[in-house]
Amino acid sequence: MPRPRVHDLDEALDAAERLAVEGGPSSVTLRAVAAATEMSNGAIYHAFGSRGGLVGRAWLRAAHRFLDLQQASVERALERGPVDAVVAAADTPAVFAEKFPQSSRFLLTVRRDELLGSDVPEDVAAELSRLDSVLVALFIRLARALWGRKDGRAVEVIEACVVGLPTGLLLQARRKPDAAMRLRLETAVRAVLALDPPPPRKRHDTDTKGPS
Repeated sequence: MPRPRVHDLDEALDAAERLAVEGGPSSVTLRAVAAATEMSNGAIYHAFGSRGGLVGRAWLRAAHRFLDLQQASVERALERGPVDAVVAAADTPAVFAEKFPQSSRFLLTVRRDELLGSDVPEDVAAELSRLDSVLVALFIRLARALWGRKDGRAVEVIEACVVGLPTGLLLQARRKPDAAMRLRLETAVRAVLALDPPPPRKRHDTDTKGPS
């Protein structure tokens, strides 16, 4: 059987995203994706191997889109200063929703563990884990740029700004982020960063209370 073309694979990933967003995780099956595209069941199985491979690849594509946007925004903003870089990182969900609306809904509103199940290929699972480490590395980089620190408490402040505040202000609104929402987010992030982070934990606390 010939290998599916790249645009066929993107069509399959688009269908997986759409099915997950519109019908919930259980609606994403190889058969359903085949019915939604011009690919045969055999071609989809050949390309992805299993349902876990299909939804895992869809998740990875959406995650790479998000992280690429975030990294590019941070790089540009760092030229203005580290606070602006944290604001840019926090604003990425709104930018992502504008540029890739379906991927945004898929990545940011559907739980990854609900989608993937237990049949995720090892290479997909490894890549998913690596993406988590990429985000942590960004937190550390921003904490060092702001305060010259990379201990757990400093990183937690960055995580609150980049993940916690956008989740609370933008994602839970269940609608496309507008200018007012994004301004509220920026104001909240700048207010948090105006405070000094808590002092680093004592060395004997780090094993049980977070990274140092």
